[in-house]
Amino acid sequence: MISIGRTANYTRRLAGAALAWAGLVVALAMASLPAVGAAQLAPGNAEGVSWGHIHMNVSDVEEHVRIWVEHFGGTRIDFPVATVALPNTLLMFNDQAPTGGTRGSSIDHFGFSVPDVAAFLERWRADGLEVESEFQGFGDLPQAYLGLPDGIRVELEEVPSLSEPAVPYHVHLYTDADPEALRDWFVERFSMEPRERGFNPHTADVPGMNVSFSPSQEPLAPSRGRAVDHIGFEIEHLEAFVSSLQAAGIAFDAEYRFIEGLGIGLAFFTDASGTYWELTERLGSLAEGQAGQN
Repeated sequence: MISIGRTANYTRRLAGAALAWAGLVVALAMASLPAVGAAQLAPGNAEGVSWGHIHMNVSDVEEHVRIWVEHFGGTRIDFPVATVALPNTLLMFNDQAPTGGTRGSSIDHFGFSVPDVAAFLERWRADGLEVESEFQGFGDLPQAYLGLPDGIRVELEEVPSLSEPAVPYHVHLYTDADPEALRDWFVERFSMEPRERGFNPHTADVPGMNVSFSPSQEPLAPSRGRAVDHIGFEIEHLEAFVSSLQAAGIAFDAEYRFIEGLGIGLAFFTDASGTYWELTERLGSLAEGQAGQN
């Protein structure tokens, strides 16, 4: 049985902000991949599942927001927690020092495509930020690993035809068990599309993101409390979806709940790698509506 946890501080922030958000009416604008606007998430697959968000614990929220706005072209939006919107994903920040960086946890890093890696790194270094490594990746195109504050690792890949400053393309999970089995678990339950990505044989796509799975030779810390605390799917008809997972034997400590004032549903689970997941409904719609008011 899958073990489950919950982010109590996050849900308290959402509930506490409900009155301030009461009466907010927004429409979900479906966008084509990959070029979607700020705060727009990708349309769901046949089961109504798409990528949602990456939620981080950071010691300096304003610095992280600045980095993602200035270097990646993100849009800050007013939200119950500090949030930066980028195509196909929301980055959310808890004002909480992490227990450790991403390396050594089940969420090792996540990746963005940019049109020119060298130009990006020139601006990045000029800002006094860390470049962990540079290398030639699959297809002999430039790639790099960035070191963000609080030990957050971000991978860059070059896509010269890209028109946006940066677009997310994968989240990379590590497991000390079988990565193929874990990938297949997600494929079965979330209707993801399995494929090889570059040199990685065990990955799967959901609209808006690729999730990659690799083996670890060392024990890994669960993601909860780390710099990347949890990640999430956006799911249509979430209450029924969670019920179907429960019927399949997946227990939820944070079962489905609907937050009236915000108009969103959510639930939390932890997968077999120790990665903490949030399932949401209409989080993207709420963010898009607020972005339009900024």
